[in-house]
Amino acid sequence: MIYPTDVCMTGVTGLVGHELLLLLGHIDEIKSIKAVSRRPLGRIPPKTDNIILDFENLEKHQEALKASIFICCLGTTIKKAGSQEAFRKVDYDYVVKFAKVAEHVGAQKLLVISALGADSESSIFYNRVKGEMEQTLRNLKIPQIEIFQPSLILGERKEVRRGEEFAQKISPVLNHLLVGPLKKYRAISANDIARAMAIATLNFHPGFHVYKSDHIQRIADQR
Repeated sequence: MIYPTDVCMTGVTGLVGHELLLLLGHIDEIKSIKAVSRRPLGRIPPKTDNIILDFENLEKHQEALKASIFICCLGTTIKKAGSQEAFRKVDYDYVVKFAKVAEHVGAQKLLVISALGADSESSIFYNRVKGEMEQTLRNLKIPQIEIFQPSLILGERKEVRRGEEFAQKISPVLNHLLVGPLKKYRAISANDIARAMAIATLNFHPGFHVYKSDHIQRIADQR
């Protein structure tokens, strides 16, 4: 355990990132949080400083972002981004930029949300970008890197995603059918992912670790 500790995180307006920020703000062992965003946040939890930055120039603000733990919850969809190129800029370029800042300032650990199915050799563009991002992070000199690969994320989003709305409605039935090795495909709530990441934030075990949905759920269920 790193105690006491400070956190720098981004992706704080997203479904998981928002939940995680609220949780971290009430953990006694965390003394301060730097919440990095492109636009001002509304209400922020205790111990939090909202840092407004242009992600294109993130590397110019490395010292301002210095912390022992970095957490990246950035993520979009090709539809929301508008193109494959715009999607890659967020889910690869910005994530890698943030991770390299963590490496530069001597962060002890990095937590990143990816996606189940991430594979740098995949024929599916989305999965391939996620896989390439993970592969790049694997080569960074950060003592501990933890990759969270959730399946379908359940929760109320600001934007409408028709396919996900349908999947969320039938997920309770599907989850009961997905047993054994198929458990990793079970849908998982944004709150459970955030809770798992909050727990993982304070556990120090060096190395590169990948957690799929079923493992994330087991961490979240710890009491």
